[in-house]
Amino acid sequence: MAKLLVLYKTPTDAAAFDIYYAETHIPLAKKIPGLRQYEVSRGPVATPAAPAVPSPIHLVATLTFDSVAAIQAGLASPEGQATAADLGNFVTGGVDMLVYETADA
Repeated sequence: MAKLLVLYKTPTDAAAFDIYYAETHIPLAKKIPGLRQYEVSRGPVATPAAPAVPSPIHLVATLTFDSVAAIQAGLASPEGQATAADLGNFVTGGVDMLVYETADA
């Protein structure tokens, strides 16, 4: 399996971000070919040192695919391109994306 980890940094308007993300972005992303599972964080994203060290992350999304090649193909598809283009409509704090293979430990 492989994961696409998306770290959404704190937006300028968290309430507007949450509404747009749930109502518009998630339905777009769920159309990406090869997507097996879509998980999002619930509640505040904290650091181990919280509250002394607040997290700059507002929301974490974890998208699961069969392989890194499947992630790349999904993101290159029209649905993946539409999802990527949509980021500019609601991401105001920045976003980091990480792709990796997974293994049982």
